[in-house]
This record gives sequence, structure tokens and C-alpha cells, in this order.
Amino acid sequence: MLKRCERTETHALCSVVKDAGDDPDCTHGAELMAEVELHGEPGVAIEGGAGVARVTKPGLGLEVGGPAINPIPRQNIAAMVTEEIQRSSFKGARVTISVPGGEEMAKKTINARLGLIGGISILGTTGIVRPYSTAAFKASVIQAIDVAQKQGATELALTTGGRSEMYAMRLFPALSEQSFIQMGDFVGVALKHCARRGIEKVDIVGMIGKLSKMADGKMQTHAAGSEVNMALLSQLAHELGASEEICAQILAANTARHVLELCKAKGIGAITSLICRRVAEHCSRHIEGKVPIGVTLVDFEGQLLGAFQGQRTKEPEPA
Repeated sequence: MLKRCERTETHALCSVVKDAGDDPDCTHGAELMAEVELHGEPGVAIEGGAGVARVTKPGLGLEVGGPAINPIPRQNIAAMVTEEIQRSSFKGARVTISVPGGEEMAKKTINARLGLIGGISILGTTGIVRPYSTAAFKASVIQAIDVAQKQGATELALTTGGRSEMYAMRLFPALSEQSFIQMGDFVGVALKHCARRGIEKVDIVGMIGKLSKMADGKMQTHAAGSEVNMALLSQLAHELGASEEICAQILAANTARHVLELCKAKGIGAITSLICRRVAEHCSRHIEGKVPIGVTLVDFEGQLLGAFQGQRTKEPEPA
């Protein structure tokens, strides 16, 4: 929605209010400002103003020290401004992008961990917001892995969310903050990028629900596209010597958490480590054994329930 539009012969300031659609976006309702100053020198310079982060670490595909404005927005801005300049007597322009309140918004993101300081980053791949778009999250996972690798991290902890990341930090205190990557549902994307970047070890940390899906070979674990396979969990319990009665109860369970409660009550706690083993096997197969994968299952309070350590079976390709 257009909020401001001011202009003189050589200067213009325009702003819009962002509508993030159904996306859970901290910048929903933010005012995005563009200030343009026309001049006689050829070229379009794009700068970051108040509320736009500065890049302080390599690995983001952006110049260190410059504004956190991604290549696609830069291209779009430059192309549109150049098109307008051609209709005038001016040869160039300086464009400054600002986001009032952007520094506060950034506190709700992982920008600081990525080396984006002082505001939000101007992302975008198409210029169109799509409801519940996963493109930005997927891009952020890849970006976080790139930053960690550029910072010298050789072992990464991939987690399914904020809570599991907090627990992973307790489990792996020797790892740097950049080494913890919230992959969300993008298991396969994260693993393949780790292999591509030559990461030497991956530790997956999660809870029973997501790990049960991975144990079933799901490399994308969003609820809309995958369900917990109770038959698989029942089969795993059977492999551990559970009775037909208990296996039937697991098969009829409501959730993976319910299965965990049943197994704990019946003395089949070893199912957690078996789930971790299956996760490691499927994940290793997904990346052709190029990175050794460890898997840790924790409960909802962060208590360790099960673990498995895998090994590399194939040397990774050069990054």
C-alpha cells in the first residue's frame, strides 16, 4: 500500500507499507522507503539507509561493509530507475532504501548471527509475496550454511526449530553460534548444501515428531506434505521385541509423542535410538554418504532420549 510520495525536480521520496500476506513475517506492516536523487553522472548507485542492515561477514553473496540488499532487488531497482532516467535529461541516480524501525524488527530474526547488523535485510527473488511462501526460508537455510562455512565451521548442528536449537546448543557447547542452523522442514535441502560446501560432520537434533518422519525417509517434513507413519513405529517396536498388543497400541496411537509415552511405559525406550539410526541411514543415503551424520532425539524439555552416530561412506566432491 502506498504511504508517501513526495518529489521535486531532482529528488523523490516514496514509501509503501508491506503486506506479508499469510506469511509469519516480522516485517508485516513495515514502511519501506526509497529516496532517489538524480544527477548528471551515469549509473544507478543503491545504498542502505536507517533500518537496513550492513553486511559484516562473508558468505552471503554480498559485499562486506555494504548494505544487505540482495542481488534481485538491486537488479529490479536499477532496471526501473534506469528506465525512468532515459526519459529525462539526467544520466544517473542514487537510491537509498530505508526501513523505519528496521533495527528493532531485526531482533526477531537471525540476522545478527549471519553478520547482518543494524537492521533487516532486503531479500526477494521475484518481487511477489506468495502466501506461506517457503522460498525465503529455504534461501535462509542455504545462506546460514554458507556463512557458517565461510567462518570456518566444519561441523554443523541442523535443528528443526528454535526449541530444538536451544537444546542442541546445550548438547554441543563447543560449536560456534554460526554452526547451529534452523533447517525447519528443509532436511534434504540443508543436507545437500552441507555436502556441497564440504562440511565434515552434521549433527541433526530434533524431537519425536519430526525425527519419526525422517526415519520414514521424508526429507521435507511439513505437516501438509507428510504424516507420521505409525506402521513404521510399530514395526520398529516389534524389532525390539515388543508384543503384538503393544505394537497394535502404537499403530493406533494419535501422535508420535503418544508413541513415545507408550514405549516409555512398556520399557521399550530403545526405540528412540533406533529412530535416530533410521534417520541417519536415510539422510546419509540422500547425500550418498558424503557427510557423516549424527542424530540426537530429545524430549520437549531437552532431555536426551536417544542418539546415533553415523560415518561417511563416500568422499565429498570439491565445493
